[in-house]
Amino acid sequence: MTSIKEQAAISRLLSFLQDWDNAGKVARSNILNNFIEANQGKTAPELEQEFSQGASLFLVRLTTWLRLTYMTGSPLDKLLRSIGVFLSAVSSNRYLIEFLEVGGVLTLLEILALNKITEEDKKESIKLLQVIANSGRKYKELICESYGVRSIAEFLAKSKSEETQEEVQVLLDSLIHGNPKYQNQVYKGLIALLPCASPKAQQLALQTLRTAQSIIGTTHPSIVDCVLKVLCTMHLEVQYEDSSVLELTAHLPLFLQQAAAAKAIGILARYNTTLAEEMLHLRVVHSLMAAMGNTDHSNSQRQASVTLEYFVELFPVVEEHVRKTMGEELYKLFLSNAENLYMKIDSIQADILAANKVNVARVLHLSGLSYSDMSFYAGHPNEDQVAYITHFQKEDVEEKE
Repeated sequence: MTSIKEQAAISRLLSFLQDWDNAGKVARSNILNNFIEANQGKTAPELEQEFSQGASLFLVRLTTWLRLTYMTGSPLDKLLRSIGVFLSAVSSNRYLIEFLEVGGVLTLLEILALNKITEEDKKESIKLLQVIANSGRKYKELICESYGVRSIAEFLAKSKSEETQEEVQVLLDSLIHGNPKYQNQVYKGLIALLPCASPKAQQLALQTLRTAQSIIGTTHPSIVDCVLKVLCTMHLEVQYEDSSVLELTAHLPLFLQQAAAAKAIGILARYNTTLAEEMLHLRVVHSLMAAMGNTDHSNSQRQASVTLEYFVELFPVVEEHVRKTMGEELYKLFLSNAENLYMKIDSIQADILAANKVNVARVLHLSGLSYSDMSFYAGHPNEDQVAYITHFQKEDVEEKE
C-alpha cells in the first residue's frame, strides 16, 4: 500500500495535470514560466521526484501541444524551453526517446522552414536540435536521415539574426564530428552555403569548413569554384575566413592531377611490366613516396601508396630502398595496409616520405640491370655489382650528412 505521503504527492501531480488540461493559452504560458523557473538544470531523477515519478505524463502533454500548435505560428519559445528542461537533464535518455518517438526531430526541422514562426522560436528549435545531436552518434544520424542538413543549412542562409546563425553553426559543427556515416553530407551542405546572399552565413560556413576539411580529408572538387566566387565579396569578415580556407583549396587542381597520375601509373605498371621498369628509370618511386607525404590531399596519399605497393612487390630493389628510407616501423604500417596508410602516419613520418631521396634509377644505371636481371636484388649479386651498390649507399649516407 502507498503511504499517506505518496498519496499526497500523486494527488498533487494529478491536480497539476488537470490544471494544465483545463487551461487556456495564457494560463498555460504561466504554468510554463513557473515550470522553467523551478526546474531548469535539474537532473532526470530530480524531475521524477518533483512529479512523483510521473514527469513523462507532463512531457507528453508538452509534445502534444507542440504538434498541435506549431503550424499556427503561436509563440513557441516557452514551450520549446520547457521541453528542453527534460531533454537537457542529466540521465534524460528516457525523455529523449519519448520525444523522438512522437516525431520530435521532424517537428523541430519543420519549424525552421515556416514563415509564420518567429526567429526567436526557431532559435529555440535549433537549441533543442543541438541537445539531440550532442546525445550521441545515432541521434546525429537521425537528424541527417530526416533531411536535417538541408533544412538547417537553408535556415542559416535565410536567417536575419546573427545570434541565431551562430547557434546554427554550433549545430552543424556538432553534426560534422562523430558522424562518419553522414559527415560528407554535412560537408557538402557547408559548401552549398558559400554562394548564399548572407555574409554572416558565408563567414560561419567557411569557419566550419576548416574543421570539416580536416575531418573529411579528401577535398571535394566543387569547393574550388565556390571559394573563388566568395573571394569577390566586399565583406571583410568573409575575406578574412577565405584566407585560411584558400590554403586548403589553392593547390587543389594540382592535387587532383597528382592523385590521378598516381592511379594511372599503377594501372599502366600492372598492364606492362616493361613499362613499369622504364618508370623506375624516371624515378617513379621517389615521386610516389613524395605524394604519400602530401598531407593536404588524402586521395593523393592513398593512390600513391597503393601504386608503390605494387612496385615493392614486383621489384626487390624497390622493396630494399623503400624499406631503408621508411624505417622498420613505417614500413610495417605500409605493408599491413597500404591503402589506409595515410590515416595512420604522423607528421614526422609524412615529412620522411615527402622529403625522401630515393633514387632507384641511379642504382639501375650503375648496375646496368634490366628486368630480366633483377633477380640479382633478390640475393644473387656478383662482386662487381656489390661494389656498385656499396659505393652508391655510401654516397647516399654522405649526401644525408
